Amino acid sequence: MIDAIAYKFQTGTQWVHLPERYGNWRGVYNRLRMWALDGTWERVFTALVAQADADEDLSWAVSVDSTIVRAHQHAAGARKKGPRSASRTTTPSVAPAAG
Repeated sequence: MIDAIAYKFQTGTQWVHLPERYGNWRGVYNRLRMWALDGTWERVFTALVAQADADEDLSWAVSVDSTIVRAHQHAAGARKKGPRSASRTTTPSVAPAAG
């Protein structure tokens, strides 16, 4: 079961394309979901980290990506057609009633 789940995430394949040697893909998927919902994966991860830390086999590396991605002007909400006409009238908003 673990090998089937690992294979799926390592290859990025769809569940339906899981090789037959791992059994029915629905069973593997359902087991993954069940273990996620009942906290099994979190307990496994916590135990593995604790063991690696006890063995002093754990080194934390932090990587920060400073890549800048610029969106196209239309993605930012700019008008898609030409500039607005200068003859467009503006109506002032109504002020709240004094009370």
